[in-house]
Amino acid sequence: MTWRGVGLGLLAGVLLTTPLIAVMYAANHWLDLSFPPFDTFDWVARELPGPLVTFGIDTMIEVLMFAGLSVKDFAKTAEQIMAVGNFLIFGVALTALVYWLVHSRGPNVPLYWGAIVGAVVGLFVAGITASITQSSVHAGIIFLWTLALATAWGIGAVWTSSRLILASATVYESEDGDASVVVYGRRQFLLYMGAGAAAVTVAGVGLGRILATRDEQRLAEQLAAANGAAPGMADMVELPNADDPVKPALGTRPEYTAVRDHYRVFIRSEPTVIDGATWTLPITGLVAAPAMLTLDDLRNNYESRSEFVTLSCISNSVGGDLISTTYWTGVSLQDVLRDVQPTAEAGYLDITCGDGFHETVALDLIDSDPRIMLAYAWDGRPIPFDHGFPLRIWIPDRYGMKQPKWITGIEVISEEREGYWVARGWDAVARVHATSVVDTVAIDGIYHGGDDVRFVPVGGIAYAGARGISKVEVRVDGRGPWHEAQLRSPLSDTTWVIWRYDWPFQAGRHTFRVRTVEADGTPQATAVAPPRPSGATGLHTKQATV
Repeated sequence: MTWRGVGLGLLAGVLLTTPLIAVMYAANHWLDLSFPPFDTFDWVARELPGPLVTFGIDTMIEVLMFAGLSVKDFAKTAEQIMAVGNFLIFGVALTALVYWLVHSRGPNVPLYWGAIVGAVVGLFVAGITASITQSSVHAGIIFLWTLALATAWGIGAVWTSSRLILASATVYESEDGDASVVVYGRRQFLLYMGAGAAAVTVAGVGLGRILATRDEQRLAEQLAAANGAAPGMADMVELPNADDPVKPALGTRPEYTAVRDHYRVFIRSEPTVIDGATWTLPITGLVAAPAMLTLDDLRNNYESRSEFVTLSCISNSVGGDLISTTYWTGVSLQDVLRDVQPTAEAGYLDITCGDGFHETVALDLIDSDPRIMLAYAWDGRPIPFDHGFPLRIWIPDRYGMKQPKWITGIEVISEEREGYWVARGWDAVARVHATSVVDTVAIDGIYHGGDDVRFVPVGGIAYAGARGISKVEVRVDGRGPWHEAQLRSPLSDTTWVIWRYDWPFQAGRHTFRVRTVEADGTPQATAVAPPRPSGATGLHTKQATV
C-alpha cells in the first residue's frame, strides 16, 4: 500500500471517529450514558504504573506553567482534552488498520467483517466502560450501547475503505485520455463523507454542550435547595481578621478562596455525582455497633464544628496555585467513632469513595486530634458536587492526597492498607511542607514614606499546615540581609498567613526571594525537591522590573 493509501486510511479514521465521539458526548448528557473516551482514559490511568502516571501529571503541569496557564484552572480541562485526543488517535489508527486489511483482501470485503472487528474492539471498550462507569444507567445497558457503537464503527470502516479503494482502482478515461474523472469521484465521496461527518459532529457537540449547561445549572440548584439558599447566592463568610492592621499588598491572592475558585484535583476525568437523598455511610468492620448514617444523621445527631482550612495538593510546585482556603463544617470523627465503638483489634479506617479512590487513616491519629472531621459543608452550604459531595474528610497538616472525598464507606480494620496514591509510589504520611510564595511586587501600589523615600509593597502567603508561621523574610537580588515581613493574623491555626514587606524603591529589574519559619522555630526547607513523592520544597522567587 502506498503512502497515499495510508493517508486515505487515516483520513477515513478522522471522518468516522470524530462524529462517533460527538454522538457519545451528546448521549452522555442527553441520556446519561457513559462517555467512553473519559472512561478508557481513567481506566488506563488506574492500570498504568504509578511512576508513569506521575510522569504524565508532571509533564502536563510543566506544559501548563510554560504556557503561562493556571494549573488550578486548566489542569482538568487539559486532562479531558488528552482523553478525547487519545480516543481519537486510537479510533483513527484502528480505521487505518481496517483500510489496510481491506486493501490487502480487495474492495469486496463483506460488511460483516467490519461488524466482527467492531465487536472485538467494542467488547474491550464496553467492558472497561461498564466496569468504571459513573452513570445512573444500568451497567448492562452501558455495555450494550458501547458495543453497538463500536460495531457500527467497524461496519462503517469496512464500507468506507471499500468505497475509497474502488474509487482509486477504477479508471474511466475521457476521449482525450484524461483520467481526472477518477480523482473527482474519490474527492466527491470524501467531500460528501466529510460534510456528513461535520454535520453529525457539530450537532452532537452542540446538543451535548447545551445539555451539559442544563445539567450544571440543575446540579447547582439542587445544592442550593438542599441548604435553603437561592441559586447563585454569593459566598458570604465573615473573616475573623477583618480589622487586622496589616493589609495585603496589591496583587496578593485573596486571603479567602471563593468556592468556585477552589482548586480541584480528582482521579476521574469528571467529578463524581452522588444523590445525597439516597446516600448512606456504612461504618463496618471491627466495631461493636456498625452504623448506617445519612446526611441528616450527621447533621442532627452530632455537634457540628467549623474551621477555616487551607488545603494543598501534594502535586503543587513551589509557588503553584493548587492551594486554597475556605470554611469547612462537619462533625468530629472522634464523636462518630465513639458511637460505633471500634474493638481492641482496630487500628485503621479504610475509607472508600464513589470515584474509586481509597485511603487509610490511623485510629491513633484520629484519637489525638478532635479537629479531624467528616465535612459536609463549605461556606455553610453543601460541599459542591465537584469537590466531594456529600461527604469528605479533613485531616490537619496533611496534603489533599490523604483526604478522601465522595466518601461511600468506612471499614474499621486492624492493619494499614496502601491508599490509592501510596500504592503508586507517593509518600504514606504526606505531611505538609512549610512553604512561602511571592505573589506580587505591587508596582501600581508604590507609595511615598518618610524622607521622600518610595516603597514598593511585596506580598504573598506562607503556610505550614497546622504548625503555624512565626516569621517570613524577604531577600532582594540574592545579596544583603534578609528583611522580616509583616504578618497578617491568619484566619485560623490551620490556614495560610498573608505577609507583606514594603521594599525601598530601586529602579531596575530585581529578584525577590522569600523564606519562612514555622511557629516552633523550624525553618523552611531550602533544598529543592520535586512534588513526588513527598511534596515540593525549595525557596520561591519572583522577578519584577520597577
